[in-house]
Amino acid sequence: MSRFALEMEGITKEFPGVKALDRVTFQVAKGEIHAICGENGAGKSTLMKILSGFYPYGTYDGTIRIHGQERCFHSIEDAERSGIAIIYQELALVKELPVAENIFLGNEIASGGILNWNATYAEARKWLERVGLKNVDPRTAIGQLGIGKQQLVEIAKALSKRADILILDEPTAALTETEVEGLLDILKQLKREGVTCIYISHKLNEVFQIADSITVLRDGQTIATHPAGDLNEDKMIALMVGRELTNRFPPLDHEIGDVVLKVEDFSVPDPDQPETNLIDQLEFEVRAGEILGIAGLMGSGRTELAMSLFGEYLVKGHGRVTVDGQPVQIRSANDAIRAGIALVTEDRKRFGLVLNLDIKSNITLSSLNQVSSRGVIQANAEIRQSLDYVSQLRIKTPSVETVAGTLSGGNQQKVVLAKSLMTRPKVLILDEPTRGIDVGAKYEIYQIINELAKQGVAIILISSELPEVIGMSDRILVMHEGRINAQFIRGEATQEKIMQKATGGK
Repeated sequence: MSRFALEMEGITKEFPGVKALDRVTFQVAKGEIHAICGENGAGKSTLMKILSGFYPYGTYDGTIRIHGQERCFHSIEDAERSGIAIIYQELALVKELPVAENIFLGNEIASGGILNWNATYAEARKWLERVGLKNVDPRTAIGQLGIGKQQLVEIAKALSKRADILILDEPTAALTETEVEGLLDILKQLKREGVTCIYISHKLNEVFQIADSITVLRDGQTIATHPAGDLNEDKMIALMVGRELTNRFPPLDHEIGDVVLKVEDFSVPDPDQPETNLIDQLEFEVRAGEILGIAGLMGSGRTELAMSLFGEYLVKGHGRVTVDGQPVQIRSANDAIRAGIALVTEDRKRFGLVLNLDIKSNITLSSLNQVSSRGVIQANAEIRQSLDYVSQLRIKTPSVETVAGTLSGGNQQKVVLAKSLMTRPKVLILDEPTRGIDVGAKYEIYQIINELAKQGVAIILISSELPEVIGMSDRILVMHEGRINAQFIRGEATQEKIMQKATGGK
């Protein structure tokens, strides 16, 4: 019997005008954690969709072998019957249903067409315990659990189908550091029990924490497969982007000018507990050409601050906000844009883009007055303006009429940036601007941020990636429980110092 749980050989997949995969070949040993890495657009998701049966046999060329036996999957159900389960970044759970019903959804325990609830809850408890959720009541609605626990329920659901090859696609994108550690511990335990895992992530530190071996894809081709111990982050990045990246961050060579944004005595009530504040009497300022980094743990108030300053949080902030010395009242996104404030949200797919609209419509969405006359959009003006931003931000697309949802993550983020820049902001708030983006695209985003600072834009950079905050900021504010607990100027901060202040240290 083969020592490999999975072999994919010569996998080629074409879409109209695009070869997404070109003779991709790799092997995964039984009971190992095998990472698949590559830039956005490298072909990782397409390869996994073939393996999971989403793209059926006949729509691609090549061979798939499971435990040495050739398999032809015509559907997702075919792949599941062969022991393959895939867990996507966007979880496939019904928030209103209990945990137990989610675990067995489509795979119900029944006799004679009647659901056996006692067996359902008993089996659910067994699978929950296996993924470290023994204290979760299977009758609890999924929506009442945090994202980290929901992720583990997805794994329990996969294991309940007797999956022994588990595919995880960007599983930690929305998790806290504690939840990430918990997930990685569970995957290591599953490995000890003989489950084979394929792990896809842009977070290289996680990859090196958990992977036994790593396959790198680039431009739809297999570049290399190595034991994880033979690689480091610099070698990985070189394989992924096809060149050495001598510096992760561009040199900051902009000049800092006068105060543009000043925030005083700014508070934001908790929508669930109005007597308490999520942001509590915050005071800070940002100058023209300055990149102000904001660090803090999840729940520190970073995103609530960004959304409130943009007028789009559930509860409006109160305090004094001035732009170029003039007081402004911000009660909506329109107010913020008129005041010269723009926001690139942390969740581009939900709040930053209309995924089924084309690029030009997304870019001009916040600035329709610039491309319309008497309430009618002028098609030529819209195309001309959007083409300018596609060129300026180096957005990789065949046309401005390409649907935004078909772009890679990095190019989607550039479209969101373009939409914000078209409003001609004086203050640009960037909330997790490189989340879910590969290392090559990250560097391009950093170059754009640096260029905007050179042009005199005041930038607020919110990020949970401490190297990013340290590498890109002129000054760093550290938030803890809705307040600023520390300030560092460039060169003073280290990851250890920031974490100490982010956890409430004095």
